[in-house]
Amino acid sequence: MTECTHDCSSCGEECASRQQPESLIAEPHPQSHIKKVIGVVSGKGGVGKSIVTSMLAVLANRNGLKTAILDADVTGPSIPKAFGIHEKALGTEDGILPAVTKMGISMMSVNLLLEDETDPVVWRGPVISGAVKQFWQDVIWGEIDVMFLDMPPGTGDVPLTVFQSIPLDGIVIVTSPQELVSMVVGKAVKMAEMMQIPILGLIENMSYLECPDCGKKILLYGESGAEKAAQEYGTKLLARIPVSPETAAQVDKGLIELFEGNWLDNAAEEILGLR
Repeated sequence: MTECTHDCSSCGEECASRQQPESLIAEPHPQSHIKKVIGVVSGKGGVGKSIVTSMLAVLANRNGLKTAILDADVTGPSIPKAFGIHEKALGTEDGILPAVTKMGISMMSVNLLLEDETDPVVWRGPVISGAVKQFWQDVIWGEIDVMFLDMPPGTGDVPLTVFQSIPLDGIVIVTSPQELVSMVVGKAVKMAEMMQIPILGLIENMSYLECPDCGKKILLYGESGAEKAAQEYGTKLLARIPVSPETAAQVDKGLIELFEGNWLDNAAEEILGLR
């Protein structure tokens, strides 16, 4: 074997460095056919990522798309509560069956597998990551036009597992109007870029409170930095969602499918390719 010059174009040797790296992408269940997968992420917790995921799924469903939610936030699962789903997931010899909401959205969450939905999930990172992969591989999702993944906050084990093993078509980053927004968004953006995942844009939650009397927008957290952050990281601000006591009450009652408000309409159309 000749000495390696690291110029593969002029070399005929079949060494290990010439081999294509093995893909880590996992295939879904054989009975699952999922056309588009969108991850919903945040750099930190408490920004309303799960509510945004839920509303995007509802809007997709309202547009006639067969919609699913994979709740990858294993230690803080809140998707079933927002939709009023409390029964346990069922299974067959072929795999696990997702729960289905009143309006027809399929979902899987660890809360649907726990004996008591208030039990804490005290698992180490690799076990949590393995559970998320199982939700992708072992659940019989059927025919799905778009699946939303509600990701845990940050850049830890689960986001890494999802980015490496589930074929994402893109991610949406949820943020809030606070001083550290640029730094927090930057971490999420840079992780996605490292993993070569397309960034579809930012959605700012809790952007303002609308006065019920005069309609004036009250900036509870001061001036937003989301648009500046979007420009800084080469993406777009898709939507600003206000603080909405009505929507919060609907989530608490498990009635998120009844939410009203056009804050996310344009964002949903862009994310879903409806325009």
